[in-house]
Amino acid sequence: MAFNMVADHAKWPMANDPIFGLAAKAKEAIDKYGKENVIDSTLGALVDDEGNLICLNTVYNELKSMPNAAIAAYAQVAGQPDFLEAVQKVCFGKYKPDAHIRVVATPGGTGSVRHGIWNYTNPGDSILVSDWYWSPYVTISEEFNRKVTNYELFDDKNEFNIASFKEKFEELLNKQKRLVTVINTPANNPTGYSLSDEEWDEVLNIAKENAKDPENKIIILVDCAYIDYAGTGDERRKFFKKFSNLPENIFVLVAYSMSKGYTMYGMRSGAAIGISSNKDIADEFFYSCMHSNRANWSNGTRAAMEVLTRIANDPEKTKAYEDELYETKTMLKKRAEAFVNGAKEVGLDILPYRDGFFVTIPCENAKKASDELTKENLFVIALKKGLRFAVCAVSEEKCRTAPAKIKEVLERV
Repeated sequence: MAFNMVADHAKWPMANDPIFGLAAKAKEAIDKYGKENVIDSTLGALVDDEGNLICLNTVYNELKSMPNAAIAAYAQVAGQPDFLEAVQKVCFGKYKPDAHIRVVATPGGTGSVRHGIWNYTNPGDSILVSDWYWSPYVTISEEFNRKVTNYELFDDKNEFNIASFKEKFEELLNKQKRLVTVINTPANNPTGYSLSDEEWDEVLNIAKENAKDPENKIIILVDCAYIDYAGTGDERRKFFKKFSNLPENIFVLVAYSMSKGYTMYGMRSGAAIGISSNKDIADEFFYSCMHSNRANWSNGTRAAMEVLTRIANDPEKTKAYEDELYETKTMLKKRAEAFVNGAKEVGLDILPYRDGFFVTIPCENAKKASDELTKENLFVIALKKGLRFAVCAVSEEKCRTAPAKIKEVLERV
């Protein structure tokens, strides 16, 4: 009989992260066969055509120009005040909601998701996410004795399934009287889908209708980690304005990340942004999340906060940063278009793609398909209902040829 030391609530399967495990296998294949003969679409990080991680010069030149003390010093528990102001500017752009807004710094968007689930649900509650989702939503929920309920993201026309969303939303809300629903948009991971402004209207109409019952507490957690790689200009930020003047019992929490837009993946910086028509509710959010910061990671990465603040508050630096970001955004868009067009040419079924780092291929027995593709030196992540291909990590040329290889394997598994 095995001898256990951890408490019952901390016992989890002894398994390594499958994404990083497959990424390690892809690296082995590159070392053995040469990078020109391998397609590695495992990790959600931007790399150049040579397979090197893209690190924006405007960001890292700023970091390296800072005095050591500015890099090494502790940040305030809630985050540096100038960062808390600047992050609103870069997140909302010109579409800042007319509302009471408070901000707390977090380690990436993950910290914001953690705060939303822990601070706005009760033990045993279910949170609502789509059936195509980022797996740590479940990991975080399980850690806190919460559950996850899924609605179907797409209907039979491959459009946003508002009927399924409404059904599950009201079912959980009627049972729990409070509900956190996580909406990962724009540029959903793993599908690359972004809710349109009209679809946001439908979501908010459902929330407003259910908010007529004052007993209901509705929390919409918007995970916008990939927003800086969505759309061509600022059009994918327009939906933020829709969070103006909402009923008091609808609270919006935006999970903002510096990982993608600032290519600061490992420096772990972001923000939880609370939006409410009621000042007391916004203040309550701030102090609740600040307490959670202190209880979990004490404070955030001051150097990353300083970088964002310096760039955001200097028009010349902002322009240089936006120009460099646009170059990588254009590269990503060309890669995605190459994959989508390649899929059309060979008849490979993919989920609707609008923006972002990933394209998803629905299929049965995804694990077997991924294993077979690995034998062809094509590495893709197996999900419950399909395969995730990271266009962010693959050259335009390989994005164009990969669909044919995937189609060929899927036809024989």
